[in-house]
Amino acid sequence: MEKMTEKEIEKKLNELDGWDYVNGAIETSFEFKNFKEAFSVMTRIAFECEAQGHHPDWNNVYNTLHIRLNTHDADGVTEKDFKLAESIEDIIESA
Repeated sequence: MEKMTEKEIEKKLNELDGWDYVNGAIETSFEFKNFKEAFSVMTRIAFECEAQGHHPDWNNVYNTLHIRLNTHDADGVTEKDFKLAESIEDIIESA
């Protein structure tokens, strides 16, 4: 995967609501009703990450999930990150 330029990243971010480019990665946060709901969605996302062979830097505190994506092999953001971000958005919307 080829590392995207900041201009390419900003253009792609226009297609994702709530995602930002911060220090070499795209990131977002989601808030859920409670911990159980947050963890349930994290589990669904984890299966999708495994299917795509791409894993986020993420953390969860009670009902909040913070996700950060970049491609370590490319030392930056690639199409792979945007593909996973779009899948995450689909999972969130169906939750």
